[in-house]
Amino acid sequence: MTTNTSSQILGVLGGGQLGRMLIQSAINYNQDIHILDPDPNAPCKDIAQHFQVGSLKDFDTVYSFGKSCDVLTVEIEAVNTDALHKLADEGKKVFPQPHILKLIQDKREQKQFYAQNGIPTADFILTENKADVISKASFLPAVNKLGKEGYDGRGVQILRREADLDQAFDAPGLLEKLIDFDKEIAVTVARNENGDLIAYPAVECAFHPTANLVEFLFAPAEISAEVEAKAQEIAKEVILKLDMVGILAVEMFVTKTGEVLVNEIAPRPHNSGHHTIEANFTSQFEQHLRSVMNWPLGNPDLRCPAAMINLLGEDGFSGPAIVEGKEEAMAEKGVYIHLYGKKLTKPFRKMGHVTILDENVESLKARAHRIKELIKIKSNA
Repeated sequence: MTTNTSSQILGVLGGGQLGRMLIQSAINYNQDIHILDPDPNAPCKDIAQHFQVGSLKDFDTVYSFGKSCDVLTVEIEAVNTDALHKLADEGKKVFPQPHILKLIQDKREQKQFYAQNGIPTADFILTENKADVISKASFLPAVNKLGKEGYDGRGVQILRREADLDQAFDAPGLLEKLIDFDKEIAVTVARNENGDLIAYPAVECAFHPTANLVEFLFAPAEISAEVEAKAQEIAKEVILKLDMVGILAVEMFVTKTGEVLVNEIAPRPHNSGHHTIEANFTSQFEQHLRSVMNWPLGNPDLRCPAAMINLLGEDGFSGPAIVEGKEEAMAEKGVYIHLYGKKLTKPFRKMGHVTILDENVESLKARAHRIKELIKIKSNA
């Protein structure tokens, strides 16, 4: 029996770059997408079939928006889960499920979920405030994380010694043992309502030294077949233990002894999967669409080695964005530039990304570093 699911409206909470790239995939399937976002100039504004300005955290706004949709998903976790619960109870399809979004919103709950389900992760202790962190100085060196409201490196700081304790967050959070890791990797998995499950090959992430954002990503990760298999198995275990529908990015540490530990998860398309648009048979955005609409999942395999560079606003520049080096980069074979439609830049704001394809891994890495120095996002303001 053929079902015309493209006649269903998919509502997305959040209209940033992730929603924008989701819409770009949905266009190929005549899939209408409605967007709710608080920013009247959000990147999705001009390409969504319907764009509504409103708070993602306000119950009435989210509930009213969801009533006009058949399926609901998110591109950001900071949303009103009570409204989504009510919509799900009334028969709307909500993926990822509201209780999973609520879990992700609190890193304390997330870590306890790992511990309770035997998912390998760094040792941790919960803390209530700054004084509580200070009283646990013997646990250092550790990473101090806010329970709620942290994102893109905010709400995370390293406390190596007692002298650092004055920087501790004065709010509920946790201390996580500082891992002496060899690599940071990520595995993206996806699952539909039918229970079909796929996993993408692991990618290797390199972070910006001060902004705590992914600066480079390399696919495939340079890890052993044993570590790859272990990482894929762990990522699949996480989405199955959550009983989640949708796409899930699982960020992990690989220790110097070959252990694989889950760091954090994101139940949506994620920065660690941007390269899949050109580098894989099915992009993470199309896969997310397929999973939440309960379509057949696509092949996740890598076509060839790839690198992804985040294009961040240059430090010291704020105002109308100017992209330097774009045309020179465009002239190169295997270079794909994605700008997110953000008119204003500011230091370390995610303004776009570049994917580079190359059969040779060594030349790929050299080209990635060169392209990063070539393309700069600044402002004359």
